[in-house]
Amino acid sequence: MRRVDRRLLTGGLALLLSAATLSGCGLKSGSPMVDDVVPGSLGQGEPLKGASLTVTSKNFSENIILGQMIGLIFKAAGAEVLDRTNLPGSISARQAIVNGDADAMYEYAGTAWITYLGNAKPIVDPRKQWAAVREADRSHDVSWLEPSTLNNTYSLAISKKNNAKYRLKTMSDVAALSKKEPGAVTICVENEFAAREDGLPGMVRAYGMDIPAAGVRKMDTGIIYTQVSKSNSCLVGEVFTTDGRIRSLDLDTVTDDKRFFPNYDAAPVIHSATYEKYPEIEGLLDPLSERLNTGIAQELNAKVDVDGQDPHEVAKDWLIEEGFIKEG
Repeated sequence: MRRVDRRLLTGGLALLLSAATLSGCGLKSGSPMVDDVVPGSLGQGEPLKGASLTVTSKNFSENIILGQMIGLIFKAAGAEVLDRTNLPGSISARQAIVNGDADAMYEYAGTAWITYLGNAKPIVDPRKQWAAVREADRSHDVSWLEPSTLNNTYSLAISKKNNAKYRLKTMSDVAALSKKEPGAVTICVENEFAAREDGLPGMVRAYGMDIPAAGVRKMDTGIIYTQVSKSNSCLVGEVFTTDGRIRSLDLDTVTDDKRFFPNYDAAPVIHSATYEKYPEIEGLLDPLSERLNTGIAQELNAKVDVDGQDPHEVAKDWLIEEGFIKEG
């Protein structure tokens, strides 16, 4: 049984009331976090006692895990927390924060800079890009906290078997192959990546790749990894650098040698009115972001995407192991 379904059994009337309240402001449902957690190194004195906060996330494992971490830390700090993670796509979670339908989530600086704020080119320096996003997003009622070094950027992956033949090390190598052997480069991508300016269209232009429409195959993210690893339907596939399946499926990734892709450093974003009301949130989430990095993300993502564990339990176990929170 999925986690949200299991919590219907314990959420009861509170869930129904929360769902009814949220339906009026654009969110259809949510599950109250019922975990019995208390402060560890974070949340001492329960600075959020009496607060009622909603956490959200996009609908992929890493972002769900990060959303669960925020919610559990808020819960340990005394807040009542509504879990509204796993919203479809990037825009719905973003709008929930902008509109105040949700209070907090982890967002990626590159996504905000290119997709939400409409810039054509990334800022190469990750700190400067984060600072530019933070400043620009003030007018959207979004407050950015300190970033992590968890950089969930894009890459292209190829199976080691196929790469023994082609020896692709960089995206420029992929572009050269697409010109040298027309039709050799088939690429599997998800629908969102196929349309985003910081995705396939921009990448093809930046590297001068010659990939005909027939060579582009769209599919769900999870399927891409297995198709690259076990079939010949796609020579290369769009992957995320923090995905645990890269290691578990023994894939090679190529280097973005022209640095086309933005830095996708994850940072908490808070609806500005919430941040003004509860400035203690910064002290709760800054230590979390300071600890998070790409390697940790790969390990945690693999627990979900490879081992089949529940994102909520993965987040909770790690926070307890790190001493951020404790079981009640």
